[in-house]
Amino acid sequence: MEEELRPSTPAAPPQDLWSSILDSVSSTRAIPSKQVLLLGPPSSGKSVLTSALLQKPVPADDNNDASRTDFALGYDWVDVRDDADEDTLARLSVYAVPSDARAYSALLPHFLPPRTALPHTLVMIVLDWTHPWTFVEDLQTWLKWVEQWAKGDGSREVEIVREENHERLQVHLQHYTEPFADALPATSNLTSNTVLPLGPGTLTHNSAGVPVIVVCTKADLIDEGSDLIGAGASGMGAMVKGKGGEWEEQTDGVMQVLRTICLKYGAALFYTTPQPSTLNVLRQYTLHLLFMPPAPSPGVAAGMEAPAPIRNPFVFHHRPNTLDRDRIVVPAGWDSWGKIGVLREGFEARLWGEAWDTGLAEGAETEDAGGAKRMYRSLVPDQGAKPPPLPPFNAPMAEQAFLAKHYDENSKKPDRDPRGAFRNPAETTTAGIVGPLGSSSFSLPTVEKALADMESGLSGNSALNASVNGDAARRLSRGGTRPTSGLSAGGAGTSTTGRTSTSPTLNSSQSSTGGQTQHEVLQNFFQSLLSSKDRAGASAAASRATAAGSSLPKTNGSPGGTDDAS
Repeated sequence: MEEELRPSTPAAPPQDLWSSILDSVSSTRAIPSKQVLLLGPPSSGKSVLTSALLQKPVPADDNNDASRTDFALGYDWVDVRDDADEDTLARLSVYAVPSDARAYSALLPHFLPPRTALPHTLVMIVLDWTHPWTFVEDLQTWLKWVEQWAKGDGSREVEIVREENHERLQVHLQHYTEPFADALPATSNLTSNTVLPLGPGTLTHNSAGVPVIVVCTKADLIDEGSDLIGAGASGMGAMVKGKGGEWEEQTDGVMQVLRTICLKYGAALFYTTPQPSTLNVLRQYTLHLLFMPPAPSPGVAAGMEAPAPIRNPFVFHHRPNTLDRDRIVVPAGWDSWGKIGVLREGFEARLWGEAWDTGLAEGAETEDAGGAKRMYRSLVPDQGAKPPPLPPFNAPMAEQAFLAKHYDENSKKPDRDPRGAFRNPAETTTAGIVGPLGSSSFSLPTVEKALADMESGLSGNSALNASVNGDAARRLSRGGTRPTSGLSAGGAGTSTTGRTSTSPTLNSSQSSTGGQTQHEVLQNFFQSLLSSKDRAGASAAASRATAAGSSLPKTNGSPGGTDDAS
């Protein structure tokens, strides 16, 4: 029977047994890790806050804006130890981005995924008191980014983490108790069955329950240069007008606006200075929020036996302070609309809350008349550097329209022709705007004048040829008493006759021009020049033949060529 009851094969041991045991032991003794995410504009004091949180000295390069190097994502860490410096209570990591540029903020989800980092991360938004006109705009930019980052990938696991985180923050706000004056540790009241509801305008946003601290740095510069009108060393610009009532009302108004916005997200508000006292208070409160105990289980509210309360290892002992403008301390869960309105009469926290919701719904680019950014601008004028305005848009006129316009204008002007400066004032003939120059405008050669000069030249040449021919005839007549051969006489006669008959004369030239055009006259002139050249060559040959005949031996004058007997 016993053999039948025993299993045939023993149960298989769990796989990787030693690894599971080591993991359980390491998880029970592991040091909790917490992260702080610093968000803010450049040169707002993030490096000073990082050094204060990590209790490390500020690097020498960070004191000089020109030599400081900003990384796309800054990171540093430190082990947080107890007061006796014996045990390590936590490991604190600080992440920082240089600006709100998307190239920088897009890196954060890769290092801080919401699924695992959301319960252990605190967001610290840094505002710079040297640029108070940017407070609302910077808060709107960063708080919208926190909401988007906390959504993660939208998976079911992320939604569960968001709900647990929101419940934990809500319980913390509802059970906040102000520390006593003797600085005794405030006991946790999470096991109390009496829970007051949240006041109006409290935790209406921040659905993921991310702990947020709004830190206004350089608060010591609020009073610096306040006796001067205009922009002083503090950069407050026209907001600072002296230490009178107007100056205090404006600074109080800024604090009321910031407290109203922080109340909607369940955030805390701190003013800090370079003094270590204010920075130490901020560090203590940061650790206090990071180690916020989780919300009690639902069985506690039903009257069941409550488990032992979880004690926060970092208790915050400082009381709220809203009077000293350089060391403001407003913990999350303490503030309300009533306390905000007491600071200065006439402030409507409800209207500012509605204006904030309107600005978020319309987006950053659209600013309605009731938006928080527009209302805040009326309280704190913008004194930042403005980019130079763009030149007015120049719409050029169409080319044809431009030419037609100026043509009509120039045609109506009496002195539109620039050639009038060279024309004789006595002349009445005018030329058009575009066209050939008139013959009377300048003393330029014309075709008629050129032909007249040619004809006068031809007349002189004809007279010269006539005188040359007359001299030759007289020489021939004197030589006719001597007997000459028929060849020489014929040659001379032929040459003379041909020369006199072919030489151009003035009369022939003048008679040829009658009824002919100028083109024909020029053609005939050049043809006559070519013919004269050919005939002159023939005449020269005949002259050489005559000279050869005259050199033959002569008789006594008889034609027969016989010698005289006597």
